[in-house]
Amino acid sequence: MTSTLKGITLKGSAELVAEFFSFGINSILYQRGIYPPETFTRVTHYDMSLQLTTDPKLKNYLTNVVSQLKEWLFECTVQKLVLVITCLETNEVLERWQFDIECDKSAKESSAPREKSIKTIQDEIRSVIRQITATVTFLPLLETPCAFDLLVYTDKDLMVPDKWEESGPQIIDQSEEVRLRSFTTSIHKVNSMVAYKRSDSV
Repeated sequence: MTSTLKGITLKGSAELVAEFFSFGINSILYQRGIYPPETFTRVTHYDMSLQLTTDPKLKNYLTNVVSQLKEWLFECTVQKLVLVITCLETNEVLERWQFDIECDKSAKESSAPREKSIKTIQDEIRSVIRQITATVTFLPLLETPCAFDLLVYTDKDLMVPDKWEESGPQIIDQSEEVRLRSFTTSIHKVNSMVAYKRSDSV
């Protein structure tokens, strides 16, 4: 898949969106200090510096999640991905990063590429990741050790893979919400937002 390609197919779109989630999740875990900064390595992608985990267990977990996600994106059966940050001690939800995924299911019937260059899509993705990085300026400091969880919402009749389990929505009491940028491949559209616990409600 090269950036000179003038059109985008369903398979190419699923790969681009899954790749965004891989870098996006890593960025959030790094920016919010969920894992120590020394367990990340700097890479260049989307013409920007990004942080990727070197922690073997986390790498393995994220690889599995992203490859399953790619499959669901290709099948147009995934509706949203949510990254939840909780307090390790109390299990209270402190932040909820939500990515709503819209899919043009007509792309499953027609294999003709859509008229949108990969470079344009990657530019839009870069803007979203820049915003994720900039959120540290307004998000409250996470003062306790935290854990994270990934929730994936799919079409109701979808079989849950063996290693996955059903989960509740993990909502935050008294939260503030900030809508972030969206991007579209012209087949998949991803809308992003972050909800966080108001510091005066702790």
